[in-house]
Order: sequence, then structure tokens, then C-alpha cells
Amino acid sequence: MSLTISQFAHILLTLSLLLVFAHGFGFVFAQFRQPRVIGEILGGLLLGPTFFGYFLPGLQNAVFSSSDGATFPVLGAIYELGLLLLMFCSGLEVRSNFESGERKKAILITLVGTLIPLALGLAFFRLSDWTDLPFFDLTRFQGDAATDTSFLLVVAIAVAVTSIPVISRIMGDLGILGTGFSRIVLGVAVIEDIVLYIFLAIALALSAASLQEPVVGLQALLGIEHLSAAANAYHVITPLAFLGVSLRFGPALFQKLRAFRYNLVARGNSIAFLLVFMLLMTGVCVFIGIAPMFGAFAAGIVVGRTNDDSPHSRESIKSFAFAFFVPTYFAIVGFKLNLLQQFELGFFLFFLAFACLAKSLSVYWGARLGGEGPYGAANLAIALNARGGPGIVLASVAYDARIVDETMYAILVMLAIVTSLLAGSWLERLVSTGRPLR
Repeated sequence: MSLTISQFAHILLTLSLLLVFAHGFGFVFAQFRQPRVIGEILGGLLLGPTFFGYFLPGLQNAVFSSSDGATFPVLGAIYELGLLLLMFCSGLEVRSNFESGERKKAILITLVGTLIPLALGLAFFRLSDWTDLPFFDLTRFQGDAATDTSFLLVVAIAVAVTSIPVISRIMGDLGILGTGFSRIVLGVAVIEDIVLYIFLAIALALSAASLQEPVVGLQALLGIEHLSAAANAYHVITPLAFLGVSLRFGPALFQKLRAFRYNLVARGNSIAFLLVFMLLMTGVCVFIGIAPMFGAFAAGIVVGRTNDDSPHSRESIKSFAFAFFVPTYFAIVGFKLNLLQQFELGFFLFFLAFACLAKSLSVYWGARLGGEGPYGAANLAIALNARGGPGIVLASVAYDARIVDETMYAILVMLAIVTSLLAGSWLERLVSTGRPLR
């Protein structure tokens, strides 16, 4: 169906506003050495019901109204593509080199700093079972497609997750990338994100199964019905198997496809080939019943592990993605927030304190077990508490899958924003005073 001139003009105006506000506020935050992504979300937040929708409702409805029937579907498609490209670019960053003694610390921090927050996140969900206070009843935040297990996994991931893009951008802006401190932080974040995205893929599969939609793809071919024991095992095993197969055979397959003499796409445009490869991986995930974003993330890891003879192709994709699709994605995340109506400040402050303590103390303990001194361990604990992009992706994906409601969506996004700001401010203060990080 073709668009009318009015619909097309409306879409262009909406996209222009989202980009102007996202890049404008992103630039301001970057000038203060704070995560650009926070500014991008703030730009969308101002355009949404929290600000314009409250102070200028007529203007907000006129610009972002879905009455033309075209704007929101187009924005939805750009939003989904932005998520895929963000995950692909995050996968490209999944690599880290260690010097002597750093690997042991990274492994111990990962084990202690991930497993303990996950366990505490799982226990947090059960607080309502141990007290009669309605304040601790998290079931009020469940979406209509949530199961106890899928919601439980989302809460646990929110407590444990660390952001690769945000913390690497912070350290890059501060000029400390390449140091032993940054290698340990990124090494831990890489492993954590892989583990936690697997858990998220499982949560999404369980949520989709709870909707009782028709069984399709590989699950249908195997005759596995929703909500059966076989289905539960399938949703757990499939993401692990997909990632294992991708890491084992993906790089070799990618290089063979790229070098294939009849691969006209790769010969004509190497950037287009990377995009096609990413889309094919997401298509495989859809067929086997995994969230598409997991395929984009795995595709990024595969490409990042190959000896690419044209690294400019990756940089070109990243440049365009972070010029248009990714900022638009984060702006829409902010646009969907309604902090005036769908937000519980008291619970957010309690959950923020709980998540920060659980993550920071466990990372500190893991670093000390690895032989790090108290000062360095404390700085590692603060840096790895930044939830940034993955925390925001968790919130938006869980909300879109109807695992969490609007209130929990706002809480999870604000948790990612505040922890990223805390980490960025702390590291910026240390570097500006000339103090060492370890």
C-alpha cells in the first residue's frame, strides 16, 4: 500500500523530530562525558507523554498521532531494525585481550559478579512470599503474557546485567581504553552479556508460549506443543545450541560465503553482505523459535571473530546505524515512557538500591578473590554496575513481549539510566583528578 503525500510528510516530520532531539541531547551529554545513549532517551522522553504530552498535549497529538494509520507502523519497523543493528554492533564488540594475571580476575569477577546478582534477583521476586507487605508484590508489574518464570528471569537479568556499549564509550571518552582496568571491565561485560542474553531469549520464548499462538517453524516440525515439558526443555536448549553452533562453525561459514566466487552481493558491496548475513541469522532464529535480536547478536559475534579483510565495512555499518537507526530506537524507548502516570518512585528507589548493592558487592568480592586490591576492586564494582544499552534493551524487549507492564518498563529503563550516569560520573571524577583506577 502506497503512502499519501500527507502520510509521508507526517512520517518525515516525526523522524526528523526524533533524530534532532536524540542527537541534540546525546551531544550535550557527551560534552559532559556522560553516556550519549542517556541523552538520546531523554530526547524521546521530552517528546512523549511525560513532557510534551503533559504541557503541550495538542502539539504532541498533532505530531505523533497515529490517526493517519501510517506513522506508527513505520516507526515500529525502524524501531525493530534499530534493535537488530544495535545487537549486531554489540556482538561485534564481543572480543577482549588480556595481559598476564588479568584473565583470572576477569573470570572470577564474572562468576561471582554474575551468579550472585542473578541469585539475588531471583530471591527478590520471592520477597512477597516472605512478607505480607503489598510493596514487595512484584506480580502487579507482570504483563499479560508473562509467566512467573519469564518475569523472574527479567528481574534477575536487570539486577545482573552490565553494558558493553555504554561502559566502553565512557572509557573511550575518558581515554582509558586499552588499560588493564578497561580490559578487565570489557572482558567481564562480554561474558555477562552473552549469558544474560541467553536467559532473555529463554524468557521471551516462554512468554510467547504462554500466548498459545499456533506452533510454527522447527517446533511445529518436531511436534512440540506449547507449555509441555518438551517445550520448556526446547526453549532452554535451543538458544544454547544456536550460540554454540554459531561460535563453532559460524566464522568459517561466513568466510566461505564471503569468498564464494558467485556471491554477487559480497563482490558488489561488502556492507550489503554483512547486512544480509545478519538478516539470515535472525531468520534462522525466527524459524527455530528464538527472539530475532539474539540472531543479530550472534551474527555480530561471528563477524567479529573473523579475519575480515575489509574492516571499513563494519565501521560503515556502525556509523550509519548510530547515525539513524540506533538513536531513533533509543528515542522511541524514551518516548514510550510515562513517568507521570506509570511510575512508582518509592519502589524504583528501593529496587535501584537493591540492584546496585547486589551487583557492586558481588563484583567487589570477585575482584578481591582474584587478587585485586580494595581500591581497584571498588572502582571495578562501580564501573560494572552500569547497565546502559543492555538494560534498556531488556526493558523494551520485555515490555514489547508483554512480560512486564508499563510501570516496570519505566523502572527498568530508569535503572539503566541512573546506574550508567553513576558509573560515568565516578570514573570521570577519578580520571579528571589524575588518580589511578587500580
